[in-house]
Amino acid sequence: MFEIPDSQIRPQLSKDEILLWSGRPQQGVLFRSSDIIMVPFSLCWGGFAVFWEIMAIHGTIRSGAGTPPVFAVVFPLFGIPFVIIGLYLIFGRFIVDAKRRAGSFYGLTNQRIIIVSGIIGRKVKSLNLSSVTDLSLTEKSDGSGTITFGPSNPMMNRFGNPSWPGMSEFITSFELIPGAKDVHEKIRSAQSNK
Repeated sequence: MFEIPDSQIRPQLSKDEILLWSGRPQQGVLFRSSDIIMVPFSLCWGGFAVFWEIMAIHGTIRSGAGTPPVFAVVFPLFGIPFVIIGLYLIFGRFIVDAKRRAGSFYGLTNQRIIIVSGIIGRKVKSLNLSSVTDLSLTEKSDGSGTITFGPSNPMMNRFGNPSWPGMSEFITSFELIPGAKDVHEKIRSAQSNK
C-alpha cells in the first residue's frame, strides 16, 4: 500500500513545529555501487556453500551405514548456516533493502529532522537542527541523492549496504530522495533561521 509521507510525519510534530518538507526514498529493488563487488562475492559464497552441502549430503548417503554418526549429522548441518547466508547475499538483501525503504519516511521541520522507519513496527529518529554539524550531499545525475547527517565513514559509503541487518543503524540520512539538492538547501536554510 502506498503511503503519503505527510501522513507518517505529521503525527510526530509538536504544536509549534512547522513541516517544511516530507518525502521518502526511491522505492523498489535497487542496485548500488557496492554491488559491483557484492554480486560476484555472493555468487561465489552461495555457490560454494551449496556445493559443500550437496557433497556433505551425498557423502553421507553414499557411505551408508559405514559413516560415523558424527560425520553423517555434523557435515550436512555445518553447511546449512552458510547456505542461508549465501541465499541472503544473493537475493535476500535486495528484498530487505526494498522493504526497509518502503517503510521509511523523512521530514524536515523548522526545529528538527525526522526519520520514521521500520520493517516490523515503527521507529522514529529525531535530530535537532542545531545539533547537526556535518551535513553532506551525494547527488546523482538525475537529481536524486542522499543527504547524510553527522560524520560518515568513507568505507561504509563505498562498500556498506544498509540492507545488511543492523547496518542502517550506523547511518543517519535521507537516502535516495528526489530533488536532493533542493532538500539540502532547505535544511541549511532552516539551520540558519534557528
